[in-house]
Amino acid sequence: MDKKLFLLVIAGVLCASVSLHAQDTTKRRTIDITSSFKPVLREAVKINFNAAPPAVDTGRPRLNYTIPPSYLFLSYQPGELKPVALQRDTINPWVNYNFIKIGVGNVHIPYIRTGFSFGDGKTTFFNLFANQLSSKGSLPNQKNSLTDVKLIGTVKTTNNLEWSGNVGFKNDVYHLYGYRPDTLKFTNDQLKQGFQTFFGGLSLRNTVPTEFGLLYHPNIKISYFTDNHDPKGTEANTVLNLPLEKTIGKDYAFDLGFTADLTHYSMTAPAGASNPFPQNNNIYYVNPAFLVKTSNFFLQAAVTPSWDNTNFYLLPNFLADIATDDKRFSIQAGFVGYYDKGSYQRFESINPWLAQPMDSLRNTRMQEAYGGFKGSISNHFTYSAKIGFLTYKNMPLFVNDSVGGGKDFLIRYESSMKALQLHGELSYLQGEDFTVTAGVNIYQYKDLKTELKPWGLLPTEVNAHLKWQAFKDFYAKLDFYAFTAAQYRSPTDGVPFKGDNGADMNAGVEFRITRMLNLWFQMNNLFNNKYERWHQYPVYGFNVLGGIIFSFGDKK
Repeated sequence: MDKKLFLLVIAGVLCASVSLHAQDTTKRRTIDITSSFKPVLREAVKINFNAAPPAVDTGRPRLNYTIPPSYLFLSYQPGELKPVALQRDTINPWVNYNFIKIGVGNVHIPYIRTGFSFGDGKTTFFNLFANQLSSKGSLPNQKNSLTDVKLIGTVKTTNNLEWSGNVGFKNDVYHLYGYRPDTLKFTNDQLKQGFQTFFGGLSLRNTVPTEFGLLYHPNIKISYFTDNHDPKGTEANTVLNLPLEKTIGKDYAFDLGFTADLTHYSMTAPAGASNPFPQNNNIYYVNPAFLVKTSNFFLQAAVTPSWDNTNFYLLPNFLADIATDDKRFSIQAGFVGYYDKGSYQRFESINPWLAQPMDSLRNTRMQEAYGGFKGSISNHFTYSAKIGFLTYKNMPLFVNDSVGGGKDFLIRYESSMKALQLHGELSYLQGEDFTVTAGVNIYQYKDLKTELKPWGLLPTEVNAHLKWQAFKDFYAKLDFYAFTAAQYRSPTDGVPFKGDNGADMNAGVEFRITRMLNLWFQMNNLFNNKYERWHQYPVYGFNVLGGIIFSFGDKK
């Protein structure tokens, strides 16, 4: 069957071929399409463009800068004024290289402050300051005189070393007026309270780390302190500090230091007699610490071996500071231990009506655990707050002596005491034209072991300062200080009582009248509040003080 079909197909093909050859070639050829044709283009390959942004780089570059510390060497430096009714002059005059400030008032006669500068201002800096303040109040023997001279200098060498030193002298003379002159009589020598201090210091530091990443800053301070009593009290103080820091990479460091704080106190005996009261009061520290320092994190982890004379104590030394990336807010915490030196010189700086120490000098050892925060709002407003829990060992307290009508203060040591501290600060700065600062310090003392009350310690202190450049070459300032009264011990029967609260406000102006001459005027104790910071010693009432400032040698 298949063979027959194949033959038929072959025959059909041959017939068709013969028919085509027999066609008339003179006719036009045509092609008849018997089926429909639909052209279709092949689908092209298209290039797709997706507009997607590049992947976000989450890596944050760490930029480390080594910025050498800068120091301002200004010819004007406020001096410390110890009369409780007169706070130091906080008016900041125009910066000049040399000045002489002279003033008089109804209480202060005279008032003299001077400052002189030397050096090229680049590698050598020298300043000489001298101050003299005498004052006399309305009460009998309410007078004092304060004199001090100080020379400070800094020399920078070409091999990145910086030498700094100072030498000076202070002579403070007070008169004990905290008694009733109508019932008690004393000679001028018995009432005169004079203290003389010779002091000096020297330090060396490298401004750039060595090739092994070392920073060092050895320094020494010495002072010789005497009084005018009979027998004469003398005290020699020396503080030697040897700190060393080793940087480890960019974010770590190790500190190692040694401190020796030495005090020798004695009374000058008459010729041929032995020294009636010699004693040494020394503290030694070893300060190892591991540090972590990044752009927004600081950690110090350490313990401090210390020797208070022959007694060993291991003190904590832990600090932490965590800040935001923009540095506008940070949290702080710490657990630290430290000493306040027990010395005649330091106690006199706290209470100038102090009697000559007849008991052994003791160092105050403190431990403090605290937490707080600080930050800034905009470029002008800053704030900070802290809460702390403190423990005191051998805290010096001041009580009126029962002899001499209570005009002298004696030291009574509290063996152990605790306190809760609250501290806050606010400030607003508008360049150098306007500045306002305010602070508050609150202490709640408790758990006293040996004394009934924390004699002489202020529970609350509030202060505020304002400085305003109201016009060109015209400055105004305002100072405010207030406190809640301390507990005192009656010199007659030892009964505790609380004194009166105190508040003080000072206001002043300063303006230029010539290129080299300024006028200044200050009013102190605007409330005329004769409060007692120390029992039986009222401060000066309302008083005024004014004068001129002669400035010269301005290299600008």
